[in-house]
Amino acid sequence: MVQKRAVLRQSLPDAITADLRDRILSGDLAEGELIRQELLAAEYDVSRMPIREALKRLDSEGLVVFIANRGAMVTKHSLDEIAEIFDVRILLEVDLLKQSIPLMEEQHFSQCEALLLEMETSYAAGKVADWGPLNSRYHALLYEAANRKLTMQLLERVSAQSHRYVAMHINKLKQSDNAEHDHRALLAFARKRDIEGAANLLHAHLLITKQHILELISQTRSD
Repeated sequence: MVQKRAVLRQSLPDAITADLRDRILSGDLAEGELIRQELLAAEYDVSRMPIREALKRLDSEGLVVFIANRGAMVTKHSLDEIAEIFDVRILLEVDLLKQSIPLMEEQHFSQCEALLLEMETSYAAGKVADWGPLNSRYHALLYEAANRKLTMQLLERVSAQSHRYVAMHINKLKQSDNAEHDHRALLAFARKRDIEGAANLLHAHLLITKQHILELISQTRSD
């Protein structure tokens, strides 16, 4: 019997898109997996129409791809493509941080400080599932003052791709101590208006994550 998945009825495409996105980012729907619309319709207890709409939205985000005569499939990137995803993320985030630091005010610093405390509590408790969302919120706060909406939209799309691979390997990264240190240091640089120091640290922080992810994915795919 197919397990039913409950969704909010007031906006089926939105709810189904969000749930499918979570399933892809968590690895519940594996890269390269063929998505059968009729099975999803049965799971969510809906017609195929909201399923098709949800898949179109995920296609626009790059999380699924439509294959001729086969339907939709969870996107599987090559190692070169994954490297490029992280490279684009680095370019966007470093630029946003440089633009943001001169415009940050005390409210931005205090909000970052509060979120850092929440992150550190999560690290100490070993709540691995919380790390990705908290990390995204922290970085978004660092860049908020820049008020560069188009760049943030581009970053959201590429981050969805990179976070997917980070989430798949979060237990093996074992970077909580380094991440905690780097996040504290980034805020300290921002408070001092040290744009170069902050940019260099962020670049190195993201580059190390990229290298670790590529190594882990390469090992997984060669098994």
